Amino acid sequence: MQSLKVKDIMVPTSEYTTISKDATLHEAIIILGNAQVEFNQAKNRHRAILVLDSEGQVVGKLSQIDVIRGLEPGYRDVKPPAELKHWALSKETIANMMKDMQLWQKPLEDICKKSDRIYVRDLMYTPAEGEYVSQDATLDEAVHQLVIGHHQSLLVVEDNNVTGILRLTDVFSSLVQVVKQCEM
Repeated sequence: MQSLKVKDIMVPTSEYTTISKDATLHEAIIILGNAQVEFNQAKNRHRAILVLDSEGQVVGKLSQIDVIRGLEPGYRDVKPPAELKHWALSKETIANMMKDMQLWQKPLEDICKKSDRIYVRDLMYTPAEGEYVSQDATLDEAVHQLVIGHHQSLLVVEDNNVTGILRLTDVFSSLVQVVKQCEM
């Protein structure tokens, strides 16, 4: 995969669904839902949308889990997933956490009203430095970044501008194609 470059398999921002950071969660749910249906069926569906600032620059991502987490305000008091993943969370621990923190008591009851008062900027994920990759990087380099960081995607840059997104699912599809060409 050394000869493949990130730009060869990334999804350009022009082909990826975007939303303003000032949009509501309601708008984000509709846009992400539509993106999953409408995205080129030859490729994998979107699991996130790119978030843009007022100048049209990518400033973050909003994933399905961000949307779902946003519907339950109590999750703001739960430790970040990176801190929790080292714990052994049994079914009992999870149930007790739900009960003690009163999570998911009635979050879906007023979903329409609730989602119109929550903004993308408050839920979006802002990628860290290690979640950007040059569009001219080799796929090998990008794979290493994805694996070491446990990332589902990387933002692709050229001259400090985001030009696309490299998704783990597209990397895996490329890997499958390479393996299929191997002679055993």
